[in-house]
Amino acid sequence: MTVSELAPEWLSHPEDANALRPQMWARDVSRTANGELQVAGVSVAELAAEFGTPLFVVSEADFRARARDFKDSFDAAFAGLCGGVDVYYAGKAFLCTAVARWVREEGLRLDTCSGGELAVALRAGIPGAELGLHGNNKSDAELTRALDMGLGRIVVDSMAELHRLDALAVSRGEQANVMLRLTPGVHAHTHEFIATAHEDQKFGLSMAPDPAAGGVSPAAAAVDAALQAKGIRLLGLHCHIGSQIFEPEGFELAAKRLLGFLADIKAAHGVELPELDLGGGYGIAYTEADTPRPPAEIAQAMAAVVGSTCTELGLAVPRISIEPGRAIVGPTTFTLYRAGTVKTVRVDTADGGTAERRYVSVDGGMSDNARPVLYDADYSAVLASRTSEDDAVMSRVVGKHCESGDIVVRDVYLPADTGDGDLLAVPGTGAYCWALSSNYNYIARPPVVAVLDGAARLIIRGETEDDLLARDVDAASVRSPESLKE
Repeated sequence: MTVSELAPEWLSHPEDANALRPQMWARDVSRTANGELQVAGVSVAELAAEFGTPLFVVSEADFRARARDFKDSFDAAFAGLCGGVDVYYAGKAFLCTAVARWVREEGLRLDTCSGGELAVALRAGIPGAELGLHGNNKSDAELTRALDMGLGRIVVDSMAELHRLDALAVSRGEQANVMLRLTPGVHAHTHEFIATAHEDQKFGLSMAPDPAAGGVSPAAAAVDAALQAKGIRLLGLHCHIGSQIFEPEGFELAAKRLLGFLADIKAAHGVELPELDLGGGYGIAYTEADTPRPPAEIAQAMAAVVGSTCTELGLAVPRISIEPGRAIVGPTTFTLYRAGTVKTVRVDTADGGTAERRYVSVDGGMSDNARPVLYDADYSAVLASRTSEDDAVMSRVVGKHCESGDIVVRDVYLPADTGDGDLLAVPGTGAYCWALSSNYNYIARPPVVAVLDGAARLIIRGETEDDLLARDVDAASVRSPESLKE
């Protein structure tokens, strides 16, 4: 038995090792006549020579196109129901000043979840009315900054936070714009740590009756408190059922449950809340096994459910908002690595025998992509600097960190002659890779470049050793290597 026979069924066949799967790459990524990868007319050799590796490479045109596609598709689907949709780009996926500006220029709003992300939005010149703030444990400083900036919405996650925000707003003679985040009990079929609408997790207010409160749910109690609070302007409800979701049923069920809750609020309080945010979590293609749906298809399915459910309940259709992040930025970006050490080992197989497995090491790893370690996430990779006529062999792409779990791509076919100095590209790294990056082993975080119309520019510079030492308060007093030789 060979390692190839042990590979997942979704892996490409060996003869396809040079192929690019369109759904996994930005639309302006292609191969040149000599097989070298290029994006918007700029080759990976040029990028590596100018900016080094590892390197995050973003197609600006593709990012803008995906952002517009969400806005246009949802506006069209909901135009007859509520006049359109407010699309909030989920900045946690990847955010910098340039990206925040692209988002606004394409007609989207921006969702943040920390004071730091608010600072990026402020530097980018995003008006407060076009911003949202999430978080299960917002500090008073973050809430105060949100009030200072006049945020269009603060997504409140608990009763304690609601009371704190009310007190802060009243002390300023203001009202805070609030959405209440609810957990509708819909479990997305994703990794446990990225499914966020079931009961046993940290986010949101439960819609389940609480026997200790006379059967009143935490969500209902929060609505009652918000409607009575002098410092709160209750705009509506919010939910988010998870991430990397491909099937529509979860979104549809969550929408029905929240609309039913809006009807309950109307019956109990005589108030029709004007807004409903159905979150994000739309999946992208990391491998051939992934089959993401286009935004227009998602929008039409959601509009049909929202429209029919509101008719059944006798509700005016609230203004809908959504929060795509990964689905916009994920496919726009690939990470460019340079290969180093390559070695082959023998591994045990299920039939009691052994097979070869080849390890291809690259000059990055878990410090620039923590998702395989955190979520056992799958990725793909291609030889980016050339094509090869050699047979494709099953390979494992690994990083340079001092961890055996430092795996970039667990299983991928690469040409047998892939070796030291070759450039490898891993697609789909726009979301939660740079955002989760670290300095593990004191490795500097990579730069991010945006490529557009044949030109590349830095949007985040790479760190230097000086950056790594800048916060080390004792670094300035340490003697130089030259002085230690004296």
